[in-house]
Amino acid sequence: MRIVFTMLSLLIVVAVIGILAKKQLGSIAAVAPAAGTAAPSSGMAAPTGTPQQQVQQFRQAAESAMQQARPMPDDK
Repeated sequence: MRIVFTMLSLLIVVAVIGILAKKQLGSIAAVAPAAGTAAPSSGMAAPTGTPQQQVQQFRQAAESAMQQARPMPDDK
């Protein structure tokens, strides 16, 4: 009898997790097209190119940011 309750409990937990995951994935799919159209209006550029090109662009941007000199305080 204890095994039956354990199995039923596990099935209920798996069902609840499945429902929550389905809702979460559905909300992400609904928001994704809106995010693509909202990005240019918010001042952020939409990503372009292949993922490899995007990684290369990110690396170049990070390296250029690392090369900039840090502003020094004016201690007089």
